[in-house]
Amino acid sequence: MQLLEAIRTRRAVKNFDPSHQLSEQEIRHLLDHAMLAPTSFNMQNWHFVVVTDQDVQDQLCAASWNQPHVKECSVTFVLAGALKGWEDMSKQLRKAPADVQNMFFGMVPQLYANNPQLERDEAVRSISFAGQHLMLVAREMGLDSCPMIGFDAAKVSTILGLPDDHPPLLMITIGKALQQARPRMGLLNYEDCVSVNRFGNHALHGEADDS
Repeated sequence: MQLLEAIRTRRAVKNFDPSHQLSEQEIRHLLDHAMLAPTSFNMQNWHFVVVTDQDVQDQLCAASWNQPHVKECSVTFVLAGALKGWEDMSKQLRKAPADVQNMFFGMVPQLYANNPQLERDEAVRSISFAGQHLMLVAREMGLDSCPMIGFDAAKVSTILGLPDDHPPLLMITIGKALQQARPRMGLLNYEDCVSVNRFGNHALHGEADDS
């Protein structure tokens, strides 16, 4: 499947075949490409919890207001933000030239130290990029997915043993769809969400492709 087709056909699927399993190789394939997503300063301020154990999935389902696809999918990914990922970036920068390392080691603490809002904002950005990679690669593999924010973060943290500085920001269920997603409910027109050069200057006209 080509990239544009994966983008066009990716939908939030909520009915998965509970008998379908993914191999370790397939899960690693998903993770390998999700971890190529961009992050500020190459921070990689994320942690992926891969849940394949049925008992843990059942617990996550209960913490997700009993949405059944959490326990029926092949794998549940919980994407946690590493809020303190900026504090020690020696691994992330180990292959960078010395001048880049020196620059980053000087700039990063000035930006993120004592700035919890920026720490969280940065983690949300990183998780969002990685989650999109994860879903598009799943689609390219002939699988389907559903991104979720409908869960009790405190309960999910307890179930998975996440530390306080690794809040669960996104959950993604992946598996083999039993039925297709509903038709798209309606994309915004360009003039509703696109400006050119200045907010409110709608030089692009026409309705977005709702196929």
